[in-house]
Amino acid sequence: MKRIICVLLLSIVLFSSCSEYQKLLKSNDYELKYKKAVGYYGAKDYVRAYNLFEKVRVVFRGTAKAPTIAYYTAYCLYGQRDYISAGDLFNNLIHTFPTASYVEECMYMRAYCYYLSSPNFRLDQAETNRAIDSFQLFINRYPASSRVVESNKYIDEMRDKLAYKEFEGAKSYYDRERYKAAIVSLQNCLKDYPESRHREEVLYLLFSSRYELAVHSVEKKKIERYNEAREEYLTFVDEFPQSKYKKEMEKKYSDIEEFLSDLKVENK
Repeated sequence: MKRIICVLLLSIVLFSSCSEYQKLLKSNDYELKYKKAVGYYGAKDYVRAYNLFEKVRVVFRGTAKAPTIAYYTAYCLYGQRDYISAGDLFNNLIHTFPTASYVEECMYMRAYCYYLSSPNFRLDQAETNRAIDSFQLFINRYPASSRVVESNKYIDEMRDKLAYKEFEGAKSYYDRERYKAAIVSLQNCLKDYPESRHREEVLYLLFSSRYELAVHSVEKKKIERYNEAREEYLTFVDEFPQSKYKKEMEKKYSDIEEFLSDLKVENK
């Protein structure tokens, strides 16, 4: 019986709350709407807060409340995990109210929202690139900020994602035995992301692609391509002398040396 009474009381409270909120939405008392919106925001009821802030945004345009409303509205979307829209609102606030006291915070939040929107590496990386650019703009403008360290950490993380995406694309060429395309893609990967944590594997695949291309070449191109594979091997072992790929590569390198040695004997 007590449980039924509690449920009924809770239903009455919820109904009353909803009824009050609906009346508030239709009200022309914009000061009250603003005050209640702030209250809902403080209670983390971001949906109701956002709806009320949207109702008063136009009314208070050009007033001292305008930047604060924009600030709360952006955070309401952030609280609802609508990170792309939140990032766009933080971006609008920065450009609309460039002298507001919380511009530094909003510049960081813009970048952080785009970072949270960054998808799996297999998908389009527009948001990832937007996040990197936004974090870099933040660092350039506020180099002494306490948020610079974590901003650089997020940039490194996202650049690693982009590097991995490019690496996976190059690897797919190798797996499909399209060695020329693999070589070009792997070289681009090294050029674009020289400090990538996948560098060892990129160099390994670059050597393997050169080797396979040489093996499957017509006779007149074999010498040049075997020599190119040989150079890739020497570059690799110089940089990664204890690599897990070394044993496998040594066998292929031995084949290369044998081919080139036999050629020298033939030409004597």
